[in-house]
Amino acid sequence: MGKTRSAPTLNDVAKAAGVSTATVSRCLNSPEQVIETTRKRVMHAVESLGYTPNFAARVMAANRSFTIGAIIPTMDNAIFARGLQEFQDQLRESGYTLLVSSSAYDPDIEQEQIRALVARGADGLLLIGFARDAGIYKYLEQHQIPSLVAWSYDPTMPRPSVGFSNTDAMGELAQRVISAGHRRIAMISGKTQGNDRAQSRVEGVKQAMADNDLDADALTLIETTYDIEKGADAFRQLMDVRPRPTAVICGNDVLAAGALREAHRLGIQIPDQVSITGFDDIELAEIVSPALTTVHVPHREMGRKAALELIEMVEGKSEGRSICINTRLVIRHSLAAAPDRS
Repeated sequence: MGKTRSAPTLNDVAKAAGVSTATVSRCLNSPEQVIETTRKRVMHAVESLGYTPNFAARVMAANRSFTIGAIIPTMDNAIFARGLQEFQDQLRESGYTLLVSSSAYDPDIEQEQIRALVARGADGLLLIGFARDAGIYKYLEQHQIPSLVAWSYDPTMPRPSVGFSNTDAMGELAQRVISAGHRRIAMISGKTQGNDRAQSRVEGVKQAMADNDLDADALTLIETTYDIEKGADAFRQLMDVRPRPTAVICGNDVLAAGALREAHRLGIQIPDQVSITGFDDIELAEIVSPALTTVHVPHREMGRKAALELIEMVEGKSEGRSICINTRLVIRHSLAAAPDRS
């Protein structure tokens, strides 16, 4: 049997590139500190030799795993994909690896995943929304694990957040619906229990109604899971309500797409007979017919800023700041003036 070939070392790379081991380390860990010609020479040596940095040594030296955990409610919803892609890209540029788990909107599963990520040495955690048992925050504090909330923003909360006010964003959309003359308003919402984003969007609609002297308690509300089929089912139920709503505000674009599909099946003209709105402004909002009036959420900006802030927290450069991301209305063809009905 031949001798087993030993793995290339840092010294081997330095010798091949004609530089010091310190320069090789800088190229791998802080490439911006090395001039381009030297960096290219070192990286060529790394690739040609097949050198892999000793991750365990790096972890021991820095007392960090360079791993960030993110727990999202679901992998079925495109809104999280946009933000997480940018979040991961920014982490990678800073030398961190992302581990993602999905809780299926189950708080018990989320707690299990949080504990599992901490046990695996995650340096910090990205969490979606504020709604969870106070005990899990205490657990994170006991283990000195920085955590940051995204997809929600509330500077009054003790937990730092990078996101937006779901109440204000949905309230602005509801105000536009009311300004178009709609008085009989219904809403298809995600399940609000344990979901502060869904709760806040319902509150935004009710607040806009109250501000316009409409009875917020009269809002016809259906809660369901975020699914096209469920959106269709909910819309069909709303069309049986008498008097029929003239506008249906949906908790996200997926529910709105389901509502649009069911409207087509029922032969209901959108927006001439009923207006439908969404929330998030994912690609789906533009390709359905008619295109959805919705709220644009800058998911990529949110993901990038969340990554930068969480890295600052992990590296001890920040105790955690709350950053508000601005949303905006996108007016398309699914919203029109309320039909003239007695």
